[in-house]
Amino acid sequence: MTTTKTTIWRPNVRVTLDEYGEVEDTEQEGEEVTKQGTKRKRAPPTKGPCEHGVKPRSRCKVCSACPHGKRRSQCKECGGASICKHSRERFKCKECGGASICEHGRIRSRCKECGGGSICEHGRHRHSCKECGGASICEHGRERRYCKECGGSGICEHGRHRSFCKECGGSQICEHGRVRSTCKECDGSQICEHGRHRHSCKECGGASICEHGRIRNTCKECGGASICEHGRERSRCKQCGGSQICEHSRVRSRCKECGGSQICEHGRQRSLCKECGGGSICEHSRVRSKCKVCRRGA
Repeated sequence: MTTTKTTIWRPNVRVTLDEYGEVEDTEQEGEEVTKQGTKRKRAPPTKGPCEHGVKPRSRCKVCSACPHGKRRSQCKECGGASICKHSRERFKCKECGGASICEHGRIRSRCKECGGGSICEHGRHRHSCKECGGASICEHGRERRYCKECGGSGICEHGRHRSFCKECGGSQICEHGRVRSTCKECDGSQICEHGRHRHSCKECGGASICEHGRIRNTCKECGGASICEHGRERSRCKQCGGSQICEHSRVRSRCKECGGSQICEHGRQRSLCKECGGGSICEHSRVRSKCKVCRRGA
């Protein structure tokens, strides 16, 4: 049900009363009261909320939608007024010096150094913080849009994140079929100068490298989160029923029956295959770790 703003105009109607406080019963005055009743003037349709209940009308995605189903001012294809020359929203663009960009090059409300309003006391985004009971956290303790049980909007029909799904043509998938930020050919933002993932590169001092020179979550000394009670990686532990263990009790990526991703067309592990030029094969056509010539040179 829609509501409209109304302007009420009440005429100055004078009715004479007798000494007992009753209205004089005269036909002339009765007709005058009937004619000069309360008038109601409705506000113009452009001022109030639209028929979908959105106020103002210009912010309604249905009434003000462009042919692409977006707000016209925020649509790149239509050249919306809020889109800058870098194809971003102007107030969030670093190159344009957007009003929402702080001195650290981040969105001001999400910057920890600036004490952004969206950062909670635990140093996380308030809406996605479990301790704060963020609005984006579902009953299963996950972000609602990425929760399969809740049918999150970010989960595609294949049970993956929509933006990372190859079958759905996710926005994060590059032309090489990899995640764009981790693709070497695309110069992904997470690839360092040494050709590795920046967070797991020892030379770059990646955040995932512990004091023992290993990835922190798989380090036994650090008690990594991926280490199970049997001292193995949880995903590859048979006793724990790891997610990477197939029905043949092997690592799924190395299982021939399952068609593992690390098995080449010759039926061998790709890294150990001479025909495929595996990374573990040295220039002497032997496994590098077992080659005597390579050991002497080292």
